[in-house]
Amino acid sequence: MAATADPKPSLKELSAQVEKLHEEIGTLTERYNGERVKLAQAKRAADLAKKTLATSESDLAGKRQKAQLLAQNAYMSGGLGPAMALGATGDADAFLDRAATTYALEQQQGEQVAQVTKAMQTAERARESAKARTAEVTELVDEIEGKRDKISKLVKQAESDLFKEAMRRSGSSAGSRVKVEVPIPGDGKAAQAARYALTQQLKPYVWGAEGPNGFDCSGLVMWAYQKVGISLPHYTGDQWTAGAHIPREELRPGDLVFFYSDLHHVGIYIGGGMMVHAPQTGDVIHIAPIGNRPYAGAVRIAD
Repeated sequence: MAATADPKPSLKELSAQVEKLHEEIGTLTERYNGERVKLAQAKRAADLAKKTLATSESDLAGKRQKAQLLAQNAYMSGGLGPAMALGATGDADAFLDRAATTYALEQQQGEQVAQVTKAMQTAERARESAKARTAEVTELVDEIEGKRDKISKLVKQAESDLFKEAMRRSGSSAGSRVKVEVPIPGDGKAAQAARYALTQQLKPYVWGAEGPNGFDCSGLVMWAYQKVGISLPHYTGDQWTAGAHIPREELRPGDLVFFYSDLHHVGIYIGGGMMVHAPQTGDVIHIAPIGNRPYAGAVRIAD
């Protein structure tokens, strides 16, 4: 009896598989982007902690040296007891001067000891902070490397011949895209950012990229707004909290539109229910209806 080959998946089944794959890549990519933002912040905090530690240790060393000199001074000034000093000199005025000097040195020494103790505590806190910050950076680097490997494997799978053919047949491949000229009214920064984003049409989606040769979704948003002097993080989660949330019916060009419950995709609204976005691996930046994906909300970054 001849063996029968497994039936080939239908276009609908392949499209569903590739869509699920792209969602997973998108979600992982934005988590990766978020961890890169956290890593940059952690590195800055670690550098500051190291500088604080160096300053604290230098301050402690200086205070210790002063305290040691003062202790030596006090020892030498008070080497003889008051009674012996008086007996040796027979001079009451000299004795009183000596006693006053010794008392002053003892007071200063007490103050110096207190300062050294405080400096030691400050240095210890700084040392613990630097240690914690360094550990945080190390942990984030490990997490990022793990996600990078996972995303790379998923991208390789998404770019397999089988899925490429499915995308081509469904009309969603990069080869089917065309550049569209869209007039964006207005002189505000949001409108200018939308116009900048449109100039990047047909450049490839590249996960984790922020230009100039390729972008992921949040990378395109960051780049476009950077061109008009507004700094945004390369992460949809932070872009979601970077401006005012607005209802769908009040959308205007330049507003950011977000998709999926975990906000792993973002585009720039250009009007008429359309957006420009960097969609997914294997595709290019292009204009698309905002109704094609699960809409999550919108944010206005600038007027």
